[in-house]
Amino acid sequence: MSAARLIRRDFACSMERVRAPKLTRPLNIVAAACLSLAFAGGCGQLAYRLTSDVPQQYVPNPLELPAVPDDFLWLQVVDTLDDYFRIARQQPVVNRQGLVLEGKIETSYKVAGSIFQPWRKDSTTGFERLQSTLQSIRRRAIVTVRPNMTGYSVEVIVQKDLEDTDRTQYATESTAGVRHDGSRISRSDAFDDSPQTLGWIPLGRDTVLEQAILNDLFGRVTRPDGR
Repeated sequence: MSAARLIRRDFACSMERVRAPKLTRPLNIVAAACLSLAFAGGCGQLAYRLTSDVPQQYVPNPLELPAVPDDFLWLQVVDTLDDYFRIARQQPVVNRQGLVLEGKIETSYKVAGSIFQPWRKDSTTGFERLQSTLQSIRRRAIVTVRPNMTGYSVEVIVQKDLEDTDRTQYATESTAGVRHDGSRISRSDAFDDSPQTLGWIPLGRDTVLEQAILNDLFGRVTRPDGR
């Protein structure tokens, strides 16, 4: 074999080695695209779970209910609200024989359930439950039932408060520090070094939970069996 042929063969082999990696680039692009789509799909599912707490059926608040016996309606209101909160006081609604009296229920404050308590209904799924996990949130409900010419008007108000403390739970600073001025410290003066509650900051109304309660009540009253 002549020297010219050897040179051409070596040059051809070197060009093949240079071109070979280029064949894998389309595959890498496709793999990267698939991975990006999978990652985007996972983020989309996470975003959906964090924002899918709005009921599919919106009902007005106050909610207009048909004319039914007042004792039946009050039983459904109490039974519905008892699934979410503990009832503190109540005044049943009266609408019979010319006697009309609005009913009202007030519940006790209840510390909201976290994502580790999925059976708790006082925190709706999504942002509200996530916030109740990261912060100390409490809620209470006030339900007012007013008789009218066509039936009843039911208003549900859920108040939400945020706990205000002197410091975070795992703060590095402490209220009981070591003194270096020679003062004597009595052990009888020891106290709990955990964060102290200064009060509760109102966060307004939890309209999502109000919708959940109203949807539950609407289904109970409008169904023939009341369940």
